This record gives sequence, structure tokens and C-alpha cells, in this order.
Amino acid sequence: MPLTLPYPPSVNHYWRRVGPRTLISREGRTFRRNVCALLGGGGPRKPPSGGRIALAMDAFPPDHRRRDLDNIQKPVLDALEHAGVYADDSQIDLLVTRRREAVPDGRLLVTVEEFPLRRCPVCGGPLDTHNPESN
Repeated sequence: MPLTLPYPPSVNHYWRRVGPRTLISREGRTFRRNVCALLGGGGPRKPPSGGRIALAMDAFPPDHRRRDLDNIQKPVLDALEHAGVYADDSQIDLLVTRRREAVPDGRLLVTVEEFPLRRCPVCGGPLDTHNPESN
């Protein structure tokens, strides 16, 4: 299921400390609301509701500034869970994030597949289903 999402806030801007509590920031809540609105979230969980998941993200940043690619993963995973794409982000067994060229305003292309995969989420080629641990 391919999804086009807005570029997320960095995890450095996603959380705020208020006294002893850690909360999702205003910017983080806005991102999560926007993802839910785009995906029609908040309703019943969509498949795969309890299975294992592979998730691939192509990140098109809004500019050419240096960014840590891993800092965008958590806001996206939490927003997709909140939107009902899957029941819990602990279902994700494979997570691939690839940096792409900068585009105005930035965006993400996200693909969620049932795991194990039949095709590589990066190149689209077939995967060897041989499991050496089963021998």
C-alpha cells in the first residue's frame, strides 16, 4: 500500500519536556493530525492488523540542509499507527529509509507490506525465500 505523506518534523522537534513530563510537541501533533486526515485515520485498524510488517520510506527533504535520516522515522511510525495503518509499530520487522533528492516542502513515499516480503522494497527485485535457519 503506497502512501504519500508530508515531510515529518525531526524527532528533535517532535517531543517537548514540560516539567517532569515528555509530550508530543505542537509541531508533532499537527503532523500526526495531517497524516490521519490524509489517510482517513482514527477508525478501525486496516490490514495487516496483527501480522508482521515491512515498511519502506523514500524521504524527499524540503531542502539541502544536513539531516539525520533516522530522526524522521519515529514521528512517521507513530502517525501511521495513530491513523490506523497498523495496530502497533512493534509489528515492523523490516524498516528501510532512503534519502532522495530535495523537493519543495518535502514529502515521504511510504510502502507498507506484509512480512516476509516477496520483493525487495528498494529495488523491486525478487527475494530469495530460502531460510538457512530452517536447515
